[in-house]
Amino acid sequence: MALKNHEFVTTKMTTIYTDILKAKAKNEKLLAILLDPDKIVWNTLEDLISKINQSPATHIFIGGSLVETTILDELIVRLKQKISLPIVLFPGNPSQISAEADAILFLSLISGRNPDYLIEHQVNAVPILKKTNLEIISTGYILIESGSETAVERVSKTKPLDRNNINYVVQTAQAGEMSGNKLIYLEAGSGAKKAVPLEMIKKTAENLAIPLVVGGGIIALQGIENAYAAGADIVVIGTAFEKDINFFNPNTTTND
Repeated sequence: MALKNHEFVTTKMTTIYTDILKAKAKNEKLLAILLDPDKIVWNTLEDLISKINQSPATHIFIGGSLVETTILDELIVRLKQKISLPIVLFPGNPSQISAEADAILFLSLISGRNPDYLIEHQVNAVPILKKTNLEIISTGYILIESGSETAVERVSKTKPLDRNNINYVVQTAQAGEMSGNKLIYLEAGSGAKKAVPLEMIKKTAENLAIPLVVGGGIIALQGIENAYAAGADIVVIGTAFEKDINFFNPNTTTND
C-alpha cells in the first residue's frame, strides 16, 4: 500500500483505538513518527513540525527509554499548536506521563521477565493516570533481537526474543492478546541494526485479531512498505526520521 498524505484526526465522538480498529478493518495502514524528547532541538522545532505535517504520518508517538528531561508537557503543547494528529505517549517509565497528550500506550514488556516492566511500573503509573483524561491503550510490547544491544534492552535489563524463533514470538504475541492487550508491538529497538523479520511480522499478523504495531531498524521508505505488506497495521519510524527529517522526501536536498 502506497504511503499518502491524509488526515487522521480523532474527534471527541471516537477514540484513537476505535479509529485504529476501523483502519485495520478497511486495511488502511497507519504510520507513527516517534519523537524522543531528549533528542529534540528546540531551535529547529518549527522545521520538524513542518516536515511532520508534510509527511504521511497518522500519529505521533512521544517517549524513549532514557527520557531525563522535564520538557514533555511543553513539547506536546508546542506540537499541538501546529499539528492536528493524535499524540500518543510511549513511556519508558511512569515519570514519562503528560496529561497534555491524547493517549498512552500502557506497555507491558512481555518478551522479558523483569517484574518492573511487566507490572510494577504500571502499578506506579495508576495514581498519575487517574488524574488525567488520557485514553489508555494496553499494549503487549515484544522486543526482538536486532543485531546489537538496544536502549530498551539496557534499561529494562531484559533480553530480546530470538529473531529466528518465530513460533515463540507468535506464541508470546498470542499470550499478550489473550491477556487482554489491545495492541501487540514488535520492537527491534531504537537504532537497531536489523528490523523485525518480515516473516515474523507475517506469521504474527496471521495469528492475531488485534492490530499489530512494528518498529525499530526501518531506515528506508521501502522498509515501511515491506512491513505493511507483511501484515503490520501500524509502522513506527523514529531514529531514521530524527536523523533525516527529509526521510519522506528523499529527493529533497539541504544546504549545510
